[in-house]
Amino acid sequence: MSTPLFPATLAGSLPKPVWLAETHKLWPQWKAQGEDLAAAQRDATLLWLKLQEDAGLDVVTDGEQSRQHFVHGFLEFVEGIDFEHKVEMGIRGDRYKAMVPQVVGPLRLKGRVHQSEARLLRAHTDRKIKFTLPGPMTIADTVADRFYGDKVKMAMAFAALLNQEAHALQADGVNVIQFDEPAFNVFLDEVPVWGIAALETAAAGLTCTTAVHICYGYGIQANIDWKKTLGEQWRQYEKIFPAIARSSIGQVSLECYHSHVPPQLMALLAGKDVLVGVIDVASDVVETPEQVADTIGTALQYVPREHLYACTNCGMAPMDREVARRKLEALAQGAAIARQRWG
Repeated sequence: MSTPLFPATLAGSLPKPVWLAETHKLWPQWKAQGEDLAAAQRDATLLWLKLQEDAGLDVVTDGEQSRQHFVHGFLEFVEGIDFEHKVEMGIRGDRYKAMVPQVVGPLRLKGRVHQSEARLLRAHTDRKIKFTLPGPMTIADTVADRFYGDKVKMAMAFAALLNQEAHALQADGVNVIQFDEPAFNVFLDEVPVWGIAALETAAAGLTCTTAVHICYGYGIQANIDWKKTLGEQWRQYEKIFPAIARSSIGQVSLECYHSHVPPQLMALLAGKDVLVGVIDVASDVVETPEQVADTIGTALQYVPREHLYACTNCGMAPMDREVARRKLEALAQGAAIARQRWG
């Protein structure tokens, strides 16, 4: 399919159906085990693929239906990580506590991580598919290091594994590989020093489209409370976007609608495709297509139209399923209105 102006896509994750896992949770428990679980995950992936197509999205994802959590879903396939003895640790700058696995030895992939999900998607759609992986800085912030003794060295080891899986996903027919780096909005001084280098390592040698997603977090209470402390203007992007603009990463997914991010900061991403967050994932109020189009119009003051994508602010995993579906419809309909206005 040809790609229209203002392609509609999403950050990555979608709510899991009630028959697959607990709902409205970031770390849900599965409702089945073994092959029954694998079959249910495949069913949920195909369900959300159909719903994304029905909504009118141009670039679709697997909705992360086979992952309990966007970071842990990758870590489960890595040797050198102890999931049996999780420890409580403050993550994202101690914004909230989480039970995290421990790194206890050299990191290696046990094999393919997301082959089945990627090939399932590719076999069932002719649209562009995006696959999401956790970024190396965010992984390093979501594990307890008991082996490397050096966060940068550990992050680079994770980056090498991500690169290995990313190349395999590209061979599976994935069009866009996105690295999710919410930690970039927390460790602002470290991003230019080593965060970008780790991201570049993860994306090294890829010929498909590469993307990085940088948000202010899922729509969970800890993140909502944190945002209230950020003041009238959220200027974190101002410190990191110039370094990202100098990188080889092709696309940047960011938070916009209902945020306090000054929209002019998008101009710092000159030369990149900008996936503008036009859907608020921290609210159950469904945007109107006109509101989506208006947000696109605001972004067009700072982003060339051929580089602007319409996207969600962040993943939708903890949301109500029906609310998420309706928001995806508003997203695609709003992008269509924007094409009529500025096409």
